[in-house]
Amino acid sequence: MAQSTDTTDWVSRYADEVIAESERRAAGAKSSAAAPAIVVASGLSPSGPIHLGNLREVMTPHLVADEIRRRGHEVRHLISWDDYDRYRKVPAGVPGVDESWAEHIGKPLTSVPAPAGSAHPNWAEHFKSAMIASLRELGVEFDGISQTEQYTSGTYRAQVLHAMKHRADIDAILDQYRTKKDPAKGKKQAQKPVDEAELEAAEGSGAASEDDGSGGSAGYFPYKPYCGQCEKDLTTVTSYDDDSTELAYVCTACGFGETVLLSEFNRGKLVWKVDWPMRWAYEGVVFEPSGVDHSSPGSSFVVGGQIVRQIFDGVQPIGPMYAFVGISGMAKMSSSRGGVPTPADALKIMEAPLLRWLYARRKPNQSFKIAFDQEIQRLYDEWDKLEGKVADGSALPADAAAHSRAVRTAAGELPRTPRPLPYRTLASVADITAGAEDQTLRILGDLDPSAPLASLDEVRPRLDRAENWITTQVPAEARTIVRAEPDAELLSSLDDESRESLRLLLEGLDSHWSLDGLTHLVYGVPKVRAGFSADATAKELPPEIKVAQRSFFALLYRLLVTRETGPRLPTLLLAVGAERVRKLLGA
Repeated sequence: MAQSTDTTDWVSRYADEVIAESERRAAGAKSSAAAPAIVVASGLSPSGPIHLGNLREVMTPHLVADEIRRRGHEVRHLISWDDYDRYRKVPAGVPGVDESWAEHIGKPLTSVPAPAGSAHPNWAEHFKSAMIASLRELGVEFDGISQTEQYTSGTYRAQVLHAMKHRADIDAILDQYRTKKDPAKGKKQAQKPVDEAELEAAEGSGAASEDDGSGGSAGYFPYKPYCGQCEKDLTTVTSYDDDSTELAYVCTACGFGETVLLSEFNRGKLVWKVDWPMRWAYEGVVFEPSGVDHSSPGSSFVVGGQIVRQIFDGVQPIGPMYAFVGISGMAKMSSSRGGVPTPADALKIMEAPLLRWLYARRKPNQSFKIAFDQEIQRLYDEWDKLEGKVADGSALPADAAAHSRAVRTAAGELPRTPRPLPYRTLASVADITAGAEDQTLRILGDLDPSAPLASLDEVRPRLDRAENWITTQVPAEARTIVRAEPDAELLSSLDDESRESLRLLLEGLDSHWSLDGLTHLVYGVPKVRAGFSADATAKELPPEIKVAQRSFFALLYRLLVTRETGPRLPTLLLAVGAERVRKLLGA
């Protein structure tokens, strides 16, 4: 078995563990058949916009699965779409949805209408489709499993009947974690925290918790039917016969009741804390991460470990806990779809390799933020610097591994920008030109006269991402607007020192008309005014030069764009054009 010698690369370490665990399971299996594909899994609920925090549920096993594929093993990455879960609440801010959707609370997500104007047949498919498109762009290879299809087709029938037969055993396991009553104090004490999902699902259901199925005078049942009349899960099982599989239930929402044969009935599902370990055993899952909310004592992952072993004779997967993914500065205009940014939102402003890199470079238990504000420019600078180190062989092994996982999968390279100019430069040009392609090409073509840009396609898709960032994340009041006419009042009030600085700048425009040349010029003018060479380094200059440079830059910004800050001056000067710069600076 190929082992990674890089102990700092978390993906390789988990791949080692998963391969070893898979081989251990295969060695212990009674069958002599060839070893099956290694199974890693994710679970996503399309109850609303699937956000960037949920993406970690997918990217963690994806990266491990991809490393396993690179080593020549067959691997399946399952994504279970929990589209047979109950519709719990109407999410705020989703276009095409109002409070009338509250009437569907309690129904399966696939029985809830899609938002108004959607082309999809139901609520679940509407939100699944956006995520599937993003995963395709990110290069994530997976097998999707609809839990609606699994349950309504009877795929899990044997597992459901097995769980019902062993309901007392399941109840005993769950009872270890339920709220206990202290006889001495006469008060209830929470032995273990209760999942938020448990509390939400229990509302109005007549059960202590949908998550474990407890409650009801007839005893404990790990199965919840959806009502045959109103389709809601606000039902209570009143009786069940193991021999005949005859099950009776009543609906507390509409009053409907019926008796069915569970061996033929497909309109219901196992409660979550039983459903999840059942799937581990059914699919043979070797690796599946879980969020902090599922990894605390008494929560789904912990309890599931006991249930999968003791009830379903299965093995709990290797399951790292993954930490929170935060968001830095997303504009309100872009977070209107439910108030949470999605992978599709991020992919509008950053290339897929960069987004992959954010998840690859941090261990699952390390939190990080995804930038929608000015921080994205620094992030791209860091990425470009890493690209350079990888190219010259100076990158640290873990950094090089994260880069490799970001730019390619076992299936091949992800699409990349042929000529990746700095993101901050592209954003500045997009800001100034408002997307005018002829102006954009002119400015970008002047950045490096020795290798002029022939087509904007050379800088796409990065240019498109930068333009999207400017238009969706930068408020209108922060956009750059170049003056139409010179500020005569400001020009007339300048002192001799300022006039001389402008003269030196204008005098050097033609001979310095490139990004590097203008950078040298604007930083050099204050040096020359103070009696130093324009090539003098910071170590050779007194601190006062930095003060003079800041004052000079502020003056240029005021004369060009009315504010004292803006895009980097060399880029701004190129964008404005030499003729217009001379006019605005009073030449």
